[in-house]
Amino acid sequence: MTIRRFPEGFLWGGATAANQVEGGWKDGGKGISVSDCARHHLDVDVTNYKKHNTVTSKDIEEALKTDDESLYPKRHGSDFYHHYKEDIKLFAEMGFKVYRMSIAWSRIFPNGDDIEPNEEGLQFYDNVFDECLKYGIEPLVTMSHYEPPINLVLNYNGWYSRELVGFFEKYVTTICTRYKDKVKYWLTFNEIDSMIRHPYTTGGLIEDRFPGMNWEQVIFQAMHHQFIASALATKICHEIIPEAKVGCMLTKLTYYPYTCKPEDVLKAQQDMRATYCYSDTQVFGEYPSYLLARFKNNGIIIKKEPGDDEIMRNYPVDFVSFSYYMSSCTAASTEGLDISAGNTITAIKNPYLPSSAWGWQIDPIGLRISMVDLYDRYRKPLFIVENGLGARDEVNTDGTIDDQYRIDYFNSHFKSMLDAIEYDGVECLGYTSWGCIDIVSESTKQMSKRYGFIYVDCDDYGNGTFKRIPKKSFYWYKNVIKSNGECLFEN
Repeated sequence: MTIRRFPEGFLWGGATAANQVEGGWKDGGKGISVSDCARHHLDVDVTNYKKHNTVTSKDIEEALKTDDESLYPKRHGSDFYHHYKEDIKLFAEMGFKVYRMSIAWSRIFPNGDDIEPNEEGLQFYDNVFDECLKYGIEPLVTMSHYEPPINLVLNYNGWYSRELVGFFEKYVTTICTRYKDKVKYWLTFNEIDSMIRHPYTTGGLIEDRFPGMNWEQVIFQAMHHQFIASALATKICHEIIPEAKVGCMLTKLTYYPYTCKPEDVLKAQQDMRATYCYSDTQVFGEYPSYLLARFKNNGIIIKKEPGDDEIMRNYPVDFVSFSYYMSSCTAASTEGLDISAGNTITAIKNPYLPSSAWGWQIDPIGLRISMVDLYDRYRKPLFIVENGLGARDEVNTDGTIDDQYRIDYFNSHFKSMLDAIEYDGVECLGYTSWGCIDIVSESTKQMSKRYGFIYVDCDDYGNGTFKRIPKKSFYWYKNVIKSNGECLFEN
């Protein structure tokens, strides 16, 4: 009988982001970031992503007047800042080979435009990386994960300003120089495509600060600056750390036509292109023709500086990383069709798929389809850096947490992932589950939407002991890693 397991050296692990896990929002000289000013709206329906992710200038003013952490949950996160040794030890107990995390820009350069970096912030990440390496865990570091310092929003209008490219170059040079002996795998911008869906957290853009301007033009101009910054970050990283691998990071929104009606198929193709255009730019080093057509047809004119095209062309990424949580259906007309929630989108509900408590449709085969599509398109190694199930976990009277539903989710997705590798010839470097320890959810800013293998005793308002408790899935994932997936096929 053929034994099925993942390739030798496959990097199993988990993922978090500084803005959702760290806390310590004013500790160690850290500056205030956009995420520290994003409050939750627990009275608003979870499908109302516009309300959950739109921030105004007035909202920022109110946030900066208070040190409250109950309404601004990313200020406390999971308190990784004070628990990192305990947390990394738990990751090591599960057998992690890799830990995807991000560096908070505002912890290194508190205002973004500072002359000198914050040494206390630099030392914190030295400590985190040393702890990882002590256990043989490879850090996979995102340079920017929804962390622009708020000063860059208030005084420069975020990534709309070309000046941010220079500030980011300085930041990247600083962290690559500091951690050149500790970090090999890097990602430039988390879900760079999310500028379209939540421009505040990604780009520090606030619509009311651009009166009378074409908002789509503002967003794509900011996107251009991030593309240039990403290419320059790749250049800097390769120069300082020749053996480094630098990847882009894409939100993998996989769309199926609701019917075989040609209009629905065309709509699905258009929606997929609207996702791929960002990774196309970072992988191929130029704007795809269909995105240029969109600019032309919508009157969008991207202001470039001399040499921008050469920078993008000369420094493409080495690999493609992506998040995958669900698939969606799309149609030329949604009239009379059920609409489902999703990863910062709403789409037509697929009648063949179950849904999570937050309306996200569970589709493990969609992961295989996504991997094949991406690998066929780019012919570069893939890295699945976000995937998981957000759920409400309950602590039993004996202190245990039975999250069999999460095990079932991962079991089916892991098998599809291996199918893509074994049967479809996809090259995949590794896999990091999202929120491997419970963190503050990005979409709704909730702690109660839990993804982790490790429970954190903290509610949506920041109340709790922050005690860490391994869930049932903790021990299951430990066995998956130990057997390199072979246990998935045991009776």
